[in-house]
Amino acid sequence: MKHAIRRRVLRTNPLPKGRESTAVTKTSNAVDKRSLMNADQAAALLDWIRRRPRGGMRLHASFATLYYCGLRPEEAVAMRVKDVTLPGPDDGDQWCELLIHTATPEVGKQSTDTGEIHEERDLKGRAEGETRAAPEHPDLTRILRQHIEDEQLKPGDLLFQGETGGVLAGSVIRRAWRSARKAVLPPHVFESPTGRRAYDNRHTRLTKWLNDGIPPVQVAEWAGNSVPVLLATYARCVEGQLPDLKRRLEAAGYLPELPDAH
Repeated sequence: MKHAIRRRVLRTNPLPKGRESTAVTKTSNAVDKRSLMNADQAAALLDWIRRRPRGGMRLHASFATLYYCGLRPEEAVAMRVKDVTLPGPDDGDQWCELLIHTATPEVGKQSTDTGEIHEERDLKGRAEGETRAAPEHPDLTRILRQHIEDEQLKPGDLLFQGETGGVLAGSVIRRAWRSARKAVLPPHVFESPTGRRAYDNRHTRLTKWLNDGIPPVQVAEWAGNSVPVLLATYARCVEGQLPDLKRRLEAAGYLPELPDAH
């Protein structure tokens, strides 16, 4: 308002006296610890989705990737089969690697040049054309190998497709996730923030990596965040390391014993 008055857009400040000095409400991007799922809850939700009669197996693979890899949903729906490096079925090391290089968020038909609901973009927080890679658990290797075989996908195909072969719609993802929560979780948990959004699979995975002692620099690289953003977002969720930290501090904190003075 002061700027508008200086530029003579307004003659006077129309706000009630004192309102112009009201402090802006502080907000936080930190993850609510209550939104994180435990392993039993995540397993039950993924299993329910897998057993859905309509597209359950296909959706299960996409949700498993969110959970094991910590991807953003818009990154997962943009992945192609060729972005997944799978080991041979008989290899001793069954970890796979995912190459993440594009995001396809829903922005609405009115916001795209093509009239499509989705728009292809570079990765959030990354320079144009930049990619990142993440090694992923053997359980995900098994799921993705079976998914590619069942859907008869070719290297250039979208890894996770809608029923008509296009981009998997966010509405489908949200509806399936909500149905799984309602079917699996007790009423009081369903009404709580626990796993309320599909995005909470990412929050759960990144928190687990940090709690398992993986260095924040490495977690940030896999997650596509900067280290400061990662720590600011998940600092309240890191736990389980206090006993080890106490032992370290106790071992390093004693003063040396000095000989008695004579």
